[in-house]
Amino acid sequence: MPKIEPFEAHHERYESWFDRHREAYVSELLAVRPFIPLEGKGLEVGIGSGRFAVPLGVQYGIDPSPAMLNYARSRDIKVAVAKAEQLPFKACVFDYALVVTTICFVDSASDMLAEIHRVLAPEGKVIIGLIDRESELGAFYQEHKGESVFYRDAEFFSAAEVERLLQDNGFIVEARAQTLFRPLPETTEIEPALPGRGKGAFVVITGKKSRTSRSGKGL
Repeated sequence: MPKIEPFEAHHERYESWFDRHREAYVSELLAVRPFIPLEGKGLEVGIGSGRFAVPLGVQYGIDPSPAMLNYARSRDIKVAVAKAEQLPFKACVFDYALVVTTICFVDSASDMLAEIHRVLAPEGKVIIGLIDRESELGAFYQEHKGESVFYRDAEFFSAAEVERLLQDNGFIVEARAQTLFRPLPETTEIEPALPGRGKGAFVVITGKKSRTSRSGKGL
């Protein structure tokens, strides 16, 4: 089952995070921005309240939480209540898909990526932003997730694991970027985005849809 209960019950608290940690939020946003295509039809999987989709120009979004979608809808995003593993779209209809801090909340990351592969056009892009479990911040979240209403049932991934999941589900990994190099309480300025992974807590990984999915079936 989707882990929506905390987001339904604490949506105001979730929304206030972006204001309380503005520097971290903007750092993440700027790390993702260079990988968003300038043109094309985009979908955010796990759009939440739309805090990334709106400034990045993503037109469509899905999320299993109606409370979250109320925010996104009010920000003029076309949204649908849906699970990441069961996208309510035909095959090959989107040019790119954005997934930001969603992969740790889904029931099956592999099934989500298989669905994204299905709905992307040939050579479509997927852009994933995540908290790297192997970073200092990721390790802190993992160790203390039982104390968080949002992360209690989350499954954190390392950047390397996400790359393998992309490859297993028919994507060619193309680029990586990272930001947030300090503990969250010490992030009082907007931080740069650097190439690669292994140092920053927030990692962006992009993949291109190949000609076959994990099932081996062509387009």
